[in-house]
Amino acid sequence: MGSPMAGQIQEISGRNGDLSGMKLFAGKAHQELAAKVAKCLGIELGRMTSERFADGEVRIMVDESARGSDVFILQPTCAPANETTMELFIILDAFRRASARRITVVMPYYGYARQDKKIKPREPITARLVADILQNCGASRIVAVDLHAQQIQGFFNIPVDHLYGGPILGRYFVKQGLADDPDVVVVSPDVAGVGRAKSLAEMLRCPFVVIAKRRPAPNQVEVVEIVGDFVGKKCVMIDDMIDTGGSIVNGAQALIDRGAKEVLACCTHPVFSKDASERLQNSCLSEVVTLDTIPISAEKRFEKLTVLESAPLLASAIRRIYLNESVSELFNEWK
Repeated sequence: MGSPMAGQIQEISGRNGDLSGMKLFAGKAHQELAAKVAKCLGIELGRMTSERFADGEVRIMVDESARGSDVFILQPTCAPANETTMELFIILDAFRRASARRITVVMPYYGYARQDKKIKPREPITARLVADILQNCGASRIVAVDLHAQQIQGFFNIPVDHLYGGPILGRYFVKQGLADDPDVVVVSPDVAGVGRAKSLAEMLRCPFVVIAKRRPAPNQVEVVEIVGDFVGKKCVMIDDMIDTGGSIVNGAQALIDRGAKEVLACCTHPVFSKDASERLQNSCLSEVVTLDTIPISAEKRFEKLTVLESAPLLASAIRRIYLNESVSELFNEWK
């Protein structure tokens, strides 16, 4: 597709640019992904100890000098969200006190993002709260993948690089032969995801439709109407995350019940709470495609699941930030 991300892992570290002044560290949330990112960059993960005191409190110790360094900390604030989020705050404080020159927080998944505005009286805005604490702990810059709401970028007074997982998903479907197919349509599971669905539809050069739904309660979904032509077609549903799976499964069943030939689902963040994996496997979905921004344990994996790597994307963004190059050029194909 002509994107800088189209190359293989080994190409990233081979480009011009000295990365010797960069240090990459990782909390416990997703060390497998951090190791893959380090490999892409051709560097070693920094040495850091993350333990727990007897009462469960997080204990962090940076095991090498960080003075004057350009430090990148990779930590998705996924489940257990309270632990991974608190660990990130303490890691940040450690590097701030270690006199790091710049601290960039790489959050493949930005937790506590679903309360991004007040809908009812006396509700918190947790997405803003997390942003405030990250800045107060010493973050110089934030890198996030597919934020739940675009306005979260505005909660920060520091630079935010918002990466998109859609191009990785799009290239997968292109390789599967879904581009330029008159029988393929992209589906947004709600009105808020129209922009994401439209961008994927442009990559696949096909139409898109929208499911109008209502949420009577958190994690409960009721399909009201489906806008667009999908009867007799293969539908590709796209969302930023799949949590309990209710929204995707109910939407897919509504599409099948109303005449769709086949339904696939894709997302950036595989939250997969509770019995989501079993629900997705037993649903009418023929395939579920996701990125590995969140670790997926063996018990959460299922036959219909396809997992794509996000490490090359994160490594390319980190490299560009360190070398003061454009990050937005990674997404020339994703409007």
